Amino acid sequence: MTSTTHSADVPDVWLPFEANEIEGLPEGFNYRFWDGGQDFPADPARCAFYVVPYMKGPAVAVRPLGGMSGVQVVQTLSAGIDHVEPGLGLLPAGVRLCNAKGVHEASTAELTLALILASLRGFPGFVRGQDAQEWRSGFYPALADKSVLIVGYGSIGSAIEDRLAPFECARVVRVARSARTTARGPVHTLDDLPALLPEADVVILSTPLNPSTQGLVGAEFLAAMRDGALLVNVARGGVVETKALLSELESGRLHAALDVTDPEPLPSGHPLWHAPHVLITPHVGGSTSAFLPRAKRLLAGQLSRFAAGEPVHNVVRTTG
Repeated sequence: MTSTTHSADVPDVWLPFEANEIEGLPEGFNYRFWDGGQDFPADPARCAFYVVPYMKGPAVAVRPLGGMSGVQVVQTLSAGIDHVEPGLGLLPAGVRLCNAKGVHEASTAELTLALILASLRGFPGFVRGQDAQEWRSGFYPALADKSVLIVGYGSIGSAIEDRLAPFECARVVRVARSARTTARGPVHTLDDLPALLPEADVVILSTPLNPSTQGLVGAEFLAAMRDGALLVNVARGGVVETKALLSELESGRLHAALDVTDPEPLPSGHPLWHAPHVLITPHVGGSTSAFLPRAKRLLAGQLSRFAAGEPVHNVVRTTG
């Protein structure tokens, strides 16, 4: 079936892309295009596989869920699922929620390294100097010989470490929800943070947002960081308590590079915009030329497995 030919005898798949733009989609579905518009493309009750519109926020993500009585798979195009979680209680039991593992690792890891290097080497000041036609020479920190702590060591955290490898860091320490051993070394738990934070020059947040990480980086966490350390957030804004971070930035004790904020989007006039020693990018970790081809490959693979009755990949939750 195509996006323009529909049959009452087969289930619907809701896609945020036109079906003819995705190579390798299996036959046997009515493909409906919906990217968060006011009107639904069809009766939500007929949807068997729902691909959540990308970067449209929780209000859009959950709006059709209450009517999706026959849905079997909800597929996000983001690594995080926090924008969908508020609506999971509206779904029948047994629905598989899948994330976009494999889509965003490269782009997010690239941005992480860009934020670290730009912050340490003083790029924001250089840009302001260029605007003012000022030659701001001097000595700046290097990433070489620094100790780096990655909080959230899933596929994105691992991809970040891949890209840190050539920069001759003194060490890279890993933290995740569960302790384990990897080819690169041990992964610590969140309980180990009080002992690990004082030793880190750069702290990278790449953890999902969930009850255990909401507000994780508060006053106590930040106070444990060493003077002059750099906090890099490519996770979710809610992982960091903004008020506590502002206090540390305004004191001059810590530096930050943030791709995500709380609130988000950061409103005009918010004090974080003008806080010292902070570099802000507008949640563009995954918004690169790498997104579309990887997202489309993911969807073609997931739907092919679904059509064949095989297990779909990247299942992070099953409703009950």
